[in-house]
Amino acid sequence: MVDEQQEDRGGDDGAAVTTGALARRLGVSPTTLRSWDRRYGLGPAVRADGRHRRWTRQDVAMVEDMCRLTATGVPPAEAARIARERGPAERAGGAAPPAPVRGDRAGGGLPLGNVRQESRGLARAAVRLDAPEVQGRLNALVRGHGLTVTWDEVMVPTLRAVGRKWASSGDRYVEVEHLLSWHISTTLRSVPLLVPTGPPVDAAPVLLACVPDEQHTLPLEALHAALGARGVPTRILGAAVPVEALLASVRRVGPAAVVLWSQARSTASVPLAQHLTSMEWGVKGARRSPVVLTAGPGWAGRTVPGLVRCHNLGDATSTLSALYGDLLGPAGPGEPAAEG
Repeated sequence: MVDEQQEDRGGDDGAAVTTGALARRLGVSPTTLRSWDRRYGLGPAVRADGRHRRWTRQDVAMVEDMCRLTATGVPPAEAARIARERGPAERAGGAAPPAPVRGDRAGGGLPLGNVRQESRGLARAAVRLDAPEVQGRLNALVRGHGLTVTWDEVMVPTLRAVGRKWASSGDRYVEVEHLLSWHISTTLRSVPLLVPTGPPVDAAPVLLACVPDEQHTLPLEALHAALGARGVPTRILGAAVPVEALLASVRRVGPAAVVLWSQARSTASVPLAQHLTSMEWGVKGARRSPVVLTAGPGWAGRTVPGLVRCHNLGDATSTLSALYGDLLGPAGPGEPAAEG
C-alpha cells in the first residue's frame, strides 16, 4: 500500500495522487469523485496497472474547478462541462458568479425547495464543510445584493433546509448547521467592512434581546447589522436574557425602542412585553417610554395593544429607522428605506 502522506506530498510537486488523497484534499467523498468520472468524464488521465486511478495536476485543477463552480450554484452537469472545456489560464482567473435563477434541483442533499441558485451553492459548500468557500460566498452576496436580500433569500432558506435535514436525520448534519451558523454570524458582524454604512446617530439606542429561554440569536444579529448599516445606534444583549437583567438594561440605557425576539410560542412572554411598554424614565414632565417591538415566529397570532409586530428583517429595519427620522442618511443599495 502506498503511504498516504507520500501521496499527498506527491500532489504538491506535480506527481499523481490517488482518489482517496484527492477526496481528502477537496473535502468530498471518494464516491463523489468516482461518480463525477462516470457521469461527466471528469476522471484521471492515468490509471496505474490499468485499474487504480492516479490524478495528475491537470486532473486535480479540473476537479477543483468543478467544486468551485458547484459551490456557486452551477448545476453539476453544467459545471462539469465548463471544467472540462476551460484551460489552465481561465481557471487561474476564476469564474464569474452565475446570475440568480430558480429551479435547480441539486443542493448538497438538502431539502431547499424553490430558492435562489446562490442558496444551492451555499448549501453544497456547507455540506462539504468547505469553510473558506462558505465565508467567501456569504461576503460576496452581501457586497453584491445587500444584507436584507442576502438574509431573506439566501441565509434563511439555507439555514431552514439544514434544520429540516438535521431534524429528519437524528444528529446527522448538526455539524453543517453549526458551521453555517458560525459563518453567517461572522458575515453579519463584518457588514461594516462589506457595505457602505451611514454615520452613527447620537441618540438613544435600540435595545435588542432574546426573551428568557430563547437561544436563537442570528435574527437579532442580522437586525443589529442592518440597523448599524443605517447608522441606528444599537445595544444587543444576545440569547436568553433574564427578566431582571433586561429590565435593568432598559433603566440604565433608556432606549428609544426594545426588540424582543422569540423563535417559539413557548418562549414568547406577553406579560414581559407589556411590562416594558409601561416603563418610564426621565425628569417629571418629560418622561419617556420605549417603543416595544415583538419579532420572530413565537409572537405569531398574538396581537397585543401597545406592541409593534415586525414580520421580517426589512420590516423591522424600516420601522426602527423611522424612529430617527431625518437624523439618518439614505438607505444603502438593496436596503429598506425608513417609512414615514
